[in-house]
Amino acid sequence: MNESVQDPTNTPEAEPEGRVARRQRRNREALIHAASAVMGEKGIDAATMLEIAERADVGAGTVYNYFKSKDELAITVLEDMMRQLARRLEKASAAFEDPAEVYAFGVRTVVETATTDVRWKQMLYRSEVIADALFRQMGPFAIRDLRHAAAAGRFAVPDAELVWRLTAHAIVGISLAISSDAVPAAAMDQVVVRLLCMTGIGADAAAELAARPRPALPPDGAC
Repeated sequence: MNESVQDPTNTPEAEPEGRVARRQRRNREALIHAASAVMGEKGIDAATMLEIAERADVGAGTVYNYFKSKDELAITVLEDMMRQLARRLEKASAAFEDPAEVYAFGVRTVVETATTDVRWKQMLYRSEVIADALFRQMGPFAIRDLRHAAAAGRFAVPDAELVWRLTAHAIVGISLAISSDAVPAAAMDQVVVRLLCMTGIGADAAAELAARPRPALPPDGAC
């Protein structure tokens, strides 16, 4: 897709909801929440639409009013996870003084999540779709952080949106390689350094950033 990502602070006001729209939104949110829980417990392949519908407390056929297939629902779950992870990263890094560290913390955490969470790992084979989702869902935060670091003289990024697009695709590709054992998990530090080098800083500076202590993330759903 070619659409630009928007700054996360520029959120349009929601239109007032009618009763039907409110019920539809609640059903959809319940299905996404239930699917996330079931897929997190059993993996995407083992999860069934019936089990997800039951967990969401909706009729078995209702799920297909919102999602055409389990694959579509799984992608929606992953997009929701990406948005939530972006918010958690933002909160955890709020006290960082170095804007470059904010971006580095995010890149490291995204790669680790993509290679350890079963809901991410089992969707990595859909590389193009997942990379586009990562670009769009986490882009407003990543692009903002890239621009802040560039303005502070830490990164040399003439086009933050392009750098994040390249990085999003690289993250998905290398995460698939790690998950399929084509690249050893022990190479994680080197992977993060190379991803950070895409910001225009040297390898030594990237390695120093990647090695900094990282705070714990807020619990999932806390943001």
